Amino acid sequence: MSVTQVAENVHISRAPAYTRIGRLASEGVLSKFTALVDPIKAGLRSSAYVTLKLKQDAWRELRDQLAVIPEVHHVALVGGDFDVILLVRAVDNIDLRRVIFDQLQSMPGVLNTQTLLVFGDLDTR
Repeated sequence: MSVTQVAENVHISRAPAYTRIGRLASEGVLSKFTALVDPIKAGLRSSAYVTLKLKQDAWRELRDQLAVIPEVHHVALVGGDFDVILLVRAVDNIDLRRVIFDQLQSMPGVLNTQTLLVFGDLDTR
């Protein structure tokens, strides 16, 4: 959203909007600015949430490895029946299979994976 749109939404002029956004960024409330990409239009036609069950001490080493896989778009350490959930976006199902079987399942420390295919996304932002 442009600063002009933000200003209109909160009923202030652009100058105070710039000031407030700058203050929120300097205080760490706003940590980054980003663009939302439509995965389908970007050529990523296959998506899945992949859960990982890990060995007890594997998280610190694995998080760095997961962060450099281009198809992994989000990584979350969670509690429950599995330890990590990933959002994986790939060109097609063949590419998705490659990421899951060849990269994720072969990582030392990964005990088990489960794949949940995404049939559609709803952007709520």
